[in-house]
Amino acid sequence: MMSGKHYKGQEVSCCIKYFIFGFNIIFWLLGVAFLGIGLWAWSEKFSVFLGIIFFLELTAGILAFVFKDWIKDQLNFFINNNIRAYRDDIDLQNLIDFTQEYWECCGAFGADDWNLNIYFNCTDSNPSREKCGVPFSCCTKDPAEDVINTQCGYDVRAKPDAEQKTYINVKGCVPQFEKWLQDNLTVVAGIFIGIALLQIFGICLAQNLVSDIEAVRASWVPPLSYVARRPPSHYGKKASAYS
Repeated sequence: MMSGKHYKGQEVSCCIKYFIFGFNIIFWLLGVAFLGIGLWAWSEKFSVFLGIIFFLELTAGILAFVFKDWIKDQLNFFINNNIRAYRDDIDLQNLIDFTQEYWECCGAFGADDWNLNIYFNCTDSNPSREKCGVPFSCCTKDPAEDVINTQCGYDVRAKPDAEQKTYINVKGCVPQFEKWLQDNLTVVAGIFIGIALLQIFGICLAQNLVSDIEAVRASWVPPLSYVARRPPSHYGKKASAYS
């Protein structure tokens, strides 16, 4: 019989991979943003650029609040599609396991969502050993354990609902995510308000800088020495030649 042990070192490597990949994406987007800022600043429209960003963020926040039910449905659709393809892609599998472990959840709205996967469904025609089970990432963790038993979710959904809670996290990932947002609403709102205030401050500074530049241009008068050193025009040379 297989030992069914899974060492955490492999999971850490996966997390680092996604961590580095995410940072590369973030820095690439920041590079594009700074390039755009430079181009707009060169054309003296920096304040307009920041204003557009602020407006888009405000619009996105309003739309997210208005269409929150649609966003929930899309998240449910995304998770369930990934459940279907759980064994087809190792990177996707690691991502789902990381999500379920981090949020202490199982499936989109519950463990029975794993019936969507051909290896975990409870149908009589399913020959898989994982029939009526869940991935190990759904299992409740014992802090005293140094390794993870990857077979801990076998046959767990064949048990009564009250008994399942002893072995796995029965809450879905969508409700857990909503709960996390509610618990951290003050922090999330504070971060967005802080970003908005910084952008408004940047818009004011940029507009003030543009005004100062325009004022300096309007008041600038070339010195007399610069006018005196200017070479004679082409037409002046021709006129002196005919005189």
